[in-house]
Amino acid sequence: MAAVTAAMVKELRSATDAPMMDCKKVLVEADGDMAKATELLKERGIAKAAKKADRVAAEGLAGLVIADDFSKATVVEINSETDFVAQNEGFQNLVKATAKEIFNNQPADVEALMASDFGADFTAQVIKIGEKIEIRRFNTLTADATTALNGYIHSNNRIAVIVTAKCDSEKTAEGIRTVMKQVAMHASAMKPTTLSYKDFDPEYVASETVGRIEAIKKENEELARLKKPLKNVPQYISMSQLTDEVLAQAEADIKETLKAQNKPEKIWDKIIPGSLARFISDNTTLDKEQALLDQNYVLDEKLTVAQAVEKAAKALGGTAEITEFVRLEVGEGIEKKVDDFAAEVAAQMS
Repeated sequence: MAAVTAAMVKELRSATDAPMMDCKKVLVEADGDMAKATELLKERGIAKAAKKADRVAAEGLAGLVIADDFSKATVVEINSETDFVAQNEGFQNLVKATAKEIFNNQPADVEALMASDFGADFTAQVIKIGEKIEIRRFNTLTADATTALNGYIHSNNRIAVIVTAKCDSEKTAEGIRTVMKQVAMHASAMKPTTLSYKDFDPEYVASETVGRIEAIKKENEELARLKKPLKNVPQYISMSQLTDEVLAQAEADIKETLKAQNKPEKIWDKIIPGSLARFISDNTTLDKEQALLDQNYVLDEKLTVAQAVEKAAKALGGTAEITEFVRLEVGEGIEKKVDDFAAEVAAQMS
């Protein structure tokens, strides 16, 4: 049996960052074979991680890489169990390296990424960090000469966004790039879930309509009790519901109201457009909450995001329309596990 020296233990510890006693133990088992000892540590590191499979990795960081020529951008979300580990420099470097790997080599999915040589390196780094860490999702958007692309990562590194817009020319695409970053910042704050109201599933809109109307009615009950002004109860919540027939009826209702108020018919044309716009605004709350193009733009709330981009492109003498966006927020949609400490202690004692 080969002698295991302190120098060998130090070398293995330096290469793997594993605890010293574990390094000594596997070196003895491997009869001094450094490669075999390293594999044993990896195997045990993976086994250790497997024991943590029931732990929820809902913390972590997002990563963003944008090409120097703005032709491509990649976002990635990597989860950890604790925020403490997310602040670890080794974890932060792992997120950056993973984002670059995806950006450069474009794996099809997380499984393909982990099956590559990089996957082995990723696992080795996870062993060093000593906590359950998972690559949850990633996405890459590309742009041709007439497509403006830009992105934004929030200062906490937990939200990353990429936005693209199709333009009429290379000049417009280049000139509107700054606006694309501003739109990405808007998306970071306003949390859109889809590009346009046209993307909503009709069943989803129908179910949301019932729930939102009932919520406003209940809120009005409390407002009435407090003798405060009541909120308008909408009939609809999305532009997808506002058919030509619905809008025609809304206009007819507005005219009936003006008539009942004895407003001179000669001024109706000045009143109706504003009243109809308010009707649309009151009845498209879902769009303004969840559809990027239909949200009120944070830098100019008089405009929707779509209108703001159109205005910026027009100022450059061209046209532009947002065609795609990706927004990743760490832990979004993950149900965090709430540990019952008393139950855990009782289970261990039973």
